[in-house]
Amino acid sequence: MKTNFINTIISIALLVLTFVLTSTSAYGQSNELKIRQTLTDYIQGTSYNRPKQIEKAFHQETNLLLEKKNNPLWRVPVKQYISWFENGKIGEFTGRIGEIMNIDVAGSVATAKVEIIFPAKKLRYTDLFLLKKLNDNWQIISKTASSEETINHGKRILFIVSNAHFHGELDKAAGASFSEIVNAYHAFKQAGYTVDFVSPEGGAIPLAYINTSNKLDKQYLYNHDFMYALEHTRTPQQIIPEHYKAVHYIGGSSAMYGVAENKEIQAISMEIYEKYHGIISSVCHGTAGIAHLKTRDGKYLVAGKRISGYPDAYENQSAAYFQQFPFKIQETIEQRAGEFKYSARNQAHVEVDGRVITGQNYLSSALVARKIIETLNSKNE
Repeated sequence: MKTNFINTIISIALLVLTFVLTSTSAYGQSNELKIRQTLTDYIQGTSYNRPKQIEKAFHQETNLLLEKKNNPLWRVPVKQYISWFENGKIGEFTGRIGEIMNIDVAGSVATAKVEIIFPAKKLRYTDLFLLKKLNDNWQIISKTASSEETINHGKRILFIVSNAHFHGELDKAAGASFSEIVNAYHAFKQAGYTVDFVSPEGGAIPLAYINTSNKLDKQYLYNHDFMYALEHTRTPQQIIPEHYKAVHYIGGSSAMYGVAENKEIQAISMEIYEKYHGIISSVCHGTAGIAHLKTRDGKYLVAGKRISGYPDAYENQSAAYFQQFPFKIQETIEQRAGEFKYSARNQAHVEVDGRVITGQNYLSSALVARKIIETLNSKNE
């Protein structure tokens, strides 16, 4: 009797704790969504000459601490700042491209960073904000900014990653290859591209193969903006295909689950490829993501094309993890009339077949990215 009573108390305590944690998490997400909307009002308002939308983002008593020639700390009242956008045609693009880089919430206050690029002027602004929750609304109460020359041109690449934490029904961890993400990401950033991340469920993704002795891995592991992007990947519903020049399917063991069969992600990739003449690319196990893609006429994308990825022969096919794979990459590609190509283990291998660019392993990641850039440059994209 006593044991049952104790078990009941423990069960109630666990339910209360679960409720509290769930409520706290939902509360935090709600605040972040509201802050994101405030920042979006600022970005869209300044990008399209919408003074009312800018005004909505700021508290009326806000002062902006900006800089101009011979005045490194230029105090600008928000009304004056908004007036700069009142002379332009409402809704007309100002040349500013904004991106939320990170948000950090602490109770009723928050900080945020926004990147603004002016491709035509080759300028990049970094805006830092202090926000306050007032009457359940988040408003900007302070802003400062710095500027620098940039090669950023505003063109976007979409990285596709998986939310799967485990191999199927096993408790064996799975994750996206950190090195594959970093190697390709760095190549694109060096060429001035903006990289976005999408996953079937959005939000944080599991990571694998992190090598802190590798200089580039370490650089990005401690880059707050980069890690924030991996923690807040977009959902398919948030993606506008027209904005992207290419999709890139990231490998790692998690790539085998949840991505290839996702209809929304399939539709995004094929719209970018067919309607907007973009590139479809993958590396290693990421090639699983393109195996099911079909063109408008119902044919498999890989049919008649040279495709690379992680070969079936290099898997431990007797291992439990492999038994969880929903399909074999190489076998499926070949069944669908694709020509699967690869090199020896631990060697880079890249195949370029029109606007389909694929690589064998993490050593191929940067090479695939550079081939994408080269192809886009040849098209003057």
